[in-house]
Amino acid sequence: MPKGLPLSALGIMLFCNVAWALNVVVSKIAVTTLGLPPLFYTVLRSATVLAVLFPLLLRGRPERLGLVLLLGFAITGGSFGLQFIGLQTASPSAVGIVNLSGAPLTVLFAIIFLGEQVRWRRGLGMALALGGVGLAIGAPSQAGDPVGLGFAFAGVFIGALASVFVKRLEVSAVALQAWAAVASLLVMLPATLALETGQWAALMAAPLAVAGCVLFAGVVVSVGAHSAYFHLFQAHDANLIVPLTLLTPLLTIAFGTWLTGDAIGWPLLVGGTMALAGVAIIVIRPSRTIFKWQLMRPKL
Repeated sequence: MPKGLPLSALGIMLFCNVAWALNVVVSKIAVTTLGLPPLFYTVLRSATVLAVLFPLLLRGRPERLGLVLLLGFAITGGSFGLQFIGLQTASPSAVGIVNLSGAPLTVLFAIIFLGEQVRWRRGLGMALALGGVGLAIGAPSQAGDPVGLGFAFAGVFIGALASVFVKRLEVSAVALQAWAAVASLLVMLPATLALETGQWAALMAAPLAVAGCVLFAGVVVSVGAHSAYFHLFQAHDANLIVPLTLLTPLLTIAFGTWLTGDAIGWPLLVGGTMALAGVAIIVIRPSRTIFKWQLMRPKL
């Protein structure tokens, strides 16, 4: 057990890791087995989060509301929509590995926009992580076509870019989720109506299954796991908490193999190992300009 971290905190982190990993698999089922259009699924998830957190909006508008909405959309609806599109053809295991690129991309954007200084160890971690993700995306395998994984990577790219500016917002993490849900609905609802078809048919074909996916993604993951994750930062050192999130991609691969029959070939194994090692180096090294939670940012 990490020194200074009680068993209860480890239990909470285990719950968070399981929820985040299962969320990728649940999303895969939603957009493939249940046939939900990916942007429509994003709308349903955002609406659920908004319904739960709506009281937070009544406490008043945050400062720089426009920036809050823009960044909130980027790290939620915008990132989600692209990942859900990718999951139509990519496996949950491969998308779990692609999500590891968020850490090196966040550091890279911090270098560009915030003046982050990176020494050789973190530089090596960035190279390993991005190289491993590149191998998982580009090598021929049964993990899904590169186009689908490219959409998933684009979602991580947008989320990482926006996350480096979150530090400038004077709004709590949970309140940010509420405003992000508003922004996601404002963008994604018109988008699904204009670009997608079959929303109502997919919803009515299996309403209970759809409700289960949406409630899990919106309530258990976005509200429950995310709030629990940030609660730990109020009581414990981030150096103890963030490395534990590295369990998520391992669980994603395990759940993907078990629940959706993912084929785990050597490109995914080698690329995943490289990416995991690189991210481990990155999250252990200190940072001057970004919060540690931003390096392994859970999906809101």
